[in-house]
Amino acid sequence: MEFHDICHGDKLAKRSAFRPLCLSAKPSKHIRSGSYDMAKVAFIGMGVMGYPMAGHLKVKGGHDVTVYNRTVAKAEAWAKQFDGKFAPTPAQAAEGADFVFTCVGNDDDLRSVTTGKDGVLSAMKAGSILIDNTTASAEVARELHAAAKEKSIEFIDAPVSGGQAGAENGVLTVMCGGDEAVFETARPVIDAYARMVGLMGSAGAGQLTKMINQICIAGVVQGLAEGIHFGKQAGLDIEKVVDVISKGAAGSWQMENRHKTMNAGKYDFGFAVDWMRKDLGIVLAEARRNEAKLPLTALVDQFYGDVQAMGGNRWDTSSLLARLDKK
Repeated sequence: MEFHDICHGDKLAKRSAFRPLCLSAKPSKHIRSGSYDMAKVAFIGMGVMGYPMAGHLKVKGGHDVTVYNRTVAKAEAWAKQFDGKFAPTPAQAAEGADFVFTCVGNDDDLRSVTTGKDGVLSAMKAGSILIDNTTASAEVARELHAAAKEKSIEFIDAPVSGGQAGAENGVLTVMCGGDEAVFETARPVIDAYARMVGLMGSAGAGQLTKMINQICIAGVVQGLAEGIHFGKQAGLDIEKVVDVISKGAAGSWQMENRHKTMNAGKYDFGFAVDWMRKDLGIVLAEARRNEAKLPLTALVDQFYGDVQAMGGNRWDTSSLLARLDKK
């Protein structure tokens, strides 16, 4: 099965994923635990997130990195840019690796590159660690944790937040689920592309935390869209309004970083609507299982469906305003 050249739902950007990254030229030797001053690492998935993340593991982390991507040209470009290696299958990339990272599109993509034919679990050595950075379901995380354990392999679900810019600058937030001892071994390696790394609980807890992240973002973006729409309808200067209210309790990352583009009707600056709907679908499915009540999240998911119907599948998530401004 083919997988999407993407991770964490970030849209395929117009900017080239192959451009030089903001990476330190000096490998880090600081290891908080474990014994991996230079580990053998495999990275599966060279999307807009995985490509720079693997680059940080090579340059900042100082690790020996081999990558795999369905579209071979991306893997070749990465290997050339970072003086690394690429392999023709996930299994060959993972052979002999201490750590294997996956960063693909969804649950089915993840199963394909892990437990499917030529998947990494068929080749990983006992005692190695599989770290999944895909935004996926808690169910598949628990499934892979069990499948890995059967082969004496460790597993951590580790979805990320911070978008393409966070990946390129190595400042992602990483939410992990798994065994504490395994997490402490993997954490210094994950640090190469992260600003914050936290263990949230057992297998699946990282994915559940990412779901909360998306719940919170959905509500904030809808509120910001309504606020800007209301201000425009009232004839106010949005820049002046935001300059004042952003300094108070209404302030948010979304307001600071998206209000100008939203006010200008430009929606090509980040996380795509298609991928937010994918993430919210995971959230709502989990809520049906655990009986959580998410009326706002369900409503915003429907609003994103309206944006898709307007042709905004690849617009960024702030395009909720376009729905309100539609005449």
